Amino acid sequence: MLYAVDGIWGVIVDNVVYGAGAKSSVIKTYSADSLVPLGEDIHVDGMRCNWDIVACRHDGQLFIADDGCVWHVSVDDRSYVKWLSTDDAFHIFRLSVTSGHLLVTSHPPSLRQYSLADGRLLRVVCMPDCVKELYQGVETTRGTFMICHQGTSHDPKQTAVSRLLPYE
Repeated sequence: MLYAVDGIWGVIVDNVVYGAGAKSSVIKTYSADSLVPLGEDIHVDGMRCNWDIVACRHDGQLFIADDGCVWHVSVDDRSYVKWLSTDDAFHIFRLSVTSGHLLVTSHPPSLRQYSLADGRLLRVVCMPDCVKELYQGVETTRGTFMICHQGTSHDPKQTAVSRLLPYE
């Protein structure tokens, strides 16, 4: 679940809200119960323009979409690494995480599925031609994808939620 606190978007891991503001290199920490700052912030040198944050519930790892990359941050030891770099091949828009995969919603409109174990690109799911903007994608437990997008076969300005099979 995604939360907003003081203009910072965040996720909860073990009763702590980890929040990243738009033009900050700091991940702030708050008590999930009271939203009181914990003062145990994580400084990520090089992070500069983040716009999405997700957490893997199984191991408490954070993934943060930044300008041209994804940061992988450990909440346990506060370590971080630039986990994925796009080299301007595509623009990272949103992130979604499952127990084994990081799903990157990107522009031009596509879903890029990466292995959490080693960061390998597993597949790229291209969107049908009618999809003009891809806002968010999530992987279901059955291996299909749900997407929120603009553009349908009937109306290029229509906003919709659709299900994609993995090999469409």
